[in-house]
Amino acid sequence: MTRRKTPASTSSNANDPLVLDPDKEDFSTGRPLTRKQVLEMIRRKEGFEEADLRGCDLVGIAFDGANLARAKFAEANLSRCTFKGAILVGASFFGANLKDCSLEDANLEDTDFDYANLDGVTFRGAKIRKAIFPIRRIPLKDIQDSVRTGKRVQMEAMPLDEDE
Repeated sequence: MTRRKTPASTSSNANDPLVLDPDKEDFSTGRPLTRKQVLEMIRRKEGFEEADLRGCDLVGIAFDGANLARAKFAEANLSRCTFKGAILVGASFFGANLKDCSLEDANLEDTDFDYANLDGVTFRGAKIRKAIFPIRRIPLKDIQDSVRTGKRVQMEAMPLDEDE
């Protein structure tokens, strides 16, 4: 009598680990992507349209030339990341840390940077039409100067209390 082999992923034993094939892994789980998943997607040159990257620690990753249209980066740590030539139309960086990032030649139309840390960011050649910036902390003139010259923007300290 011969026994039939069952695949590991359909095993009835609850203690068996589920082994996923990285070439067939589905990242559309409804949860934010992990750093490992992001690096794998970059390696495969996959798009990030509407990707959920909220709260992720993505320090130092190069998203150069990537399509990140409508991606959600709210409260993510993106310090020292580069987005040179990236498509970020409609993306949300609400409350994200973009300290010392490069957004050179990126398409930032309709992008939300409200409450984001943009200290040290450069916008040389970026398209910023309809983008939302933390104007109370960075004058629009400074952002426009950065688009023209590549000068890094400097954020003003935010008062702890509205009365100050």
